[in-house]
Amino acid sequence: MESLQVGVIGYGYWGPNLVRNLMACPLTAVAGVCELSAARRAAAGAAVPGVPILETVDELLDRPLDAVAVATPVTTHYALVRRCLEAGKDVLVEKPLAANVADAQALADLADRLGRVLMVDHTYVFSNAVRRIRQLVQAGELGDIYYVDSDRINLGLFQSDINVIWDLAPHDLSIADYVLGLQPRSISGWGCAHADPLIEDIAYVNVDYSDRLMANFHVSWLSPVKVRRMILTGSRKSLIFDELNTSEPVKVYDRGIKVSETTEDLRRFRVGYRTGDMWSPHVEPGEALRSMVAHFAECVRERCEPVSDGRMGVRVVRLLEAATRSTRAHGRRALLSQMDNLYV
Repeated sequence: MESLQVGVIGYGYWGPNLVRNLMACPLTAVAGVCELSAARRAAAGAAVPGVPILETVDELLDRPLDAVAVATPVTTHYALVRRCLEAGKDVLVEKPLAANVADAQALADLADRLGRVLMVDHTYVFSNAVRRIRQLVQAGELGDIYYVDSDRINLGLFQSDINVIWDLAPHDLSIADYVLGLQPRSISGWGCAHADPLIEDIAYVNVDYSDRLMANFHVSWLSPVKVRRMILTGSRKSLIFDELNTSEPVKVYDRGIKVSETTEDLRRFRVGYRTGDMWSPHVEPGEALRSMVAHFAECVRERCEPVSDGRMGVRVVRLLEAATRSTRAHGRRALLSQMDNLYV
């Protein structure tokens, strides 16, 4: 079976990772790299000798391609992805899908109308640890999920075109979307800008899923230490996902509370505490980005919907846009059912 011929637009921060994995995947081959910067074109040429290094999108699309991977700033996604879709190419685009909900929805609709595969590189959805977490949650191992608490903080990298919510929160929002499989009702955000008065570099995002389930996401470019941790607490058990712990990234704790259901005990508000074992399920090693690239190739070959399709991309962008609007309205809660009338 011939390899899928993929052109890559952008060889900045994420482009080299995509190129490396596209070349390593037996299902794909890099048919060309397009990059505006002469310095980055030189870097690409040194890294992948023999691959055509091009300056313009026109030159790339003139080559015999099956698909295009877009790894450019989010503000350019709409125009580039639309152009590639209309050129008859399937598209893999770096997260988030677009810079606003209207553009994200337009791209998802266009892909559906043209019968093209549109996939968003929400890499964590393809992490073996996150897949294992989803299995545990959907099997009822944790019981009813009460809350999700996430920290994704580090020192830098500061962005000039998007705030910390748009930079870091897509990871955790896509994980929650994939693991929980629920539609949020509302969202609020709080954030501060220190390095640039117009770009928040620390933020707290609260998502309301139901009367008994909420999630909190803490993102920051200002932390002196790097933390990548998510806690899911349920009625039966709790789980901690620490991606920096490469040997045991997932730990399940049989610890929590038990509220008595008898009338007398409820009147007295008697709460019992449960302390049991902790165990770490086996997680197969493997690079999530490699799995993501292989999944994209399979979807293109089989003409099927990706796990992180355009609709997931729209859902994540909706949360990012609403969270940023809420943050700039000093935390006013935003209803997600009606994007035209966000605030309560």
